[in-house]
Amino acid sequence: MNHTLYLGVDGGGSHTVALAADDRGRVLGRGEAQASNLYSVGLQAAQEAILRAIEQALATAGARLPVAAACLGLAGVGRPAEQALWQQWALDVRLAERVLVVHDSDLVLAAGTPAGWGLALIAGTGSIALGRSVGGAWARAGGWGYLLGDEGSGYAVGLAALQAVARAADGRAPATALTQAILAHWQLAEPSQLIGFVYRTRVPRVEIAGLAPLVEKAAAAGDPVAQAILQAAGAELARALDAVGRRLQMAGGPIPCALGGSLLVRGEIVRREMLQAATALGWRLAPVTPVEEPATGALRLARAEVSLANGSLK
Repeated sequence: MNHTLYLGVDGGGSHTVALAADDRGRVLGRGEAQASNLYSVGLQAAQEAILRAIEQALATAGARLPVAAACLGLAGVGRPAEQALWQQWALDVRLAERVLVVHDSDLVLAAGTPAGWGLALIAGTGSIALGRSVGGAWARAGGWGYLLGDEGSGYAVGLAALQAVARAADGRAPATALTQAILAHWQLAEPSQLIGFVYRTRVPRVEIAGLAPLVEKAAAAGDPVAQAILQAAGAELARALDAVGRRLQMAGGPIPCALGGSLLVRGEIVRREMLQAATALGWRLAPVTPVEEPATGALRLARAEVSLANGSLK
């Protein structure tokens, strides 16, 4: 047993990251593997990805299982049955003395707010907003998946770009620089080839979400169609944040806000549009903290589990 070692895992729809840290929070090892959303890749593949990332992190740290505490922040664990499944897996592989299983979105709030309360917004392949009040109440909005929601996500932006290209090709909407950008990205000669490309077997959602940086680039260069897509995405994300804040009765401010996902962390335009829309809705968000490595939030939660068990807070 590594009594002073902690594991934090961020397992999402595109990749998995594991961090190993000591009891002072110093990261000693990092591991990375493929996606670990059990509904996207299946349970066995998800388990293998998480274990591979953990083994890499521990190898770098010069340690092995079990550790003192671990937090698994995983996509697709929003319900007690799913959390129990992963708790049992952690027990089977002798992961740690204490294991906490949370939704991967919870990691952004833990990593990006000074005291662990406030609002968090995530826009990567999918999107979700969540918040925690000073008193500990929780609320979420979004996270319905690409068929029912995920407004403002990378997938939604990529899909809107594809639809704009199709409309432009028909003459139903203005021409856009997105046409050439997407065709070049996928090495296609003309818009009609998008049909065979997109409808082949099944184009991965992450591949469509991967078009979002092209939209950002076109918008920055002045393309009005791309600008409108990103403005709409920012407005949708602000509405999700507004729903959470109102449910938690977070009137006034300033409210700490953590941002996660590539669209908000690396995409300047969507972040700006979201913040402007949130301000228009009456929110004063400060500090606003982009979270590059959500797994650090998992480490914070793992250490908190031990601290609470010992009757103190670190």
